[in-house]
Amino acid sequence: MAMSLGPLVLVFMLGLVVIPPTLAQNERYQNFLTEHYDANPGGRDNRYCERTMRQRELTSPCKNTNTFIHDTKNNIKAICGEKGSDYRGNLRISNNHFQVTTCQHKGGSPRPPCKYRASKGYRYIVIACENGWPVHFEESYIGP
Repeated sequence: MAMSLGPLVLVFMLGLVVIPPTLAQNERYQNFLTEHYDANPGGRDNRYCERTMRQRELTSPCKNTNTFIHDTKNNIKAICGEKGSDYRGNLRISNNHFQVTTCQHKGGSPRPPCKYRASKGYRYIVIACENGWPVHFEESYIGP
């Protein structure tokens, strides 16, 4: 019994069209996690910033400012849904404060070794979402 290749070719071609955007979105989410997610930080001081920025490869050149969010992936993702509100354009603001550490480059050379000043606190965070996934950290601020 011979089977036609037509349906298989159609499924393969559809896969080529559907998979790349999904992979790109997943890659943007993974980059967001690498740059801004740290569920269990150690210290949250200047050494924490210098160590974490180096380990995450955010120091070539030295990134001027970077914020790490200390919560679960699910809670951060929920900002893209019911735990966030429209902010500006495609941005969403969290309905609740998140524990964060912001690492600010102390200046000097943009080449490693990079020295950072840490500031920590609880803040509302603003992120960009694509198809329900966080893909960009915009800002954080202390609100009412």
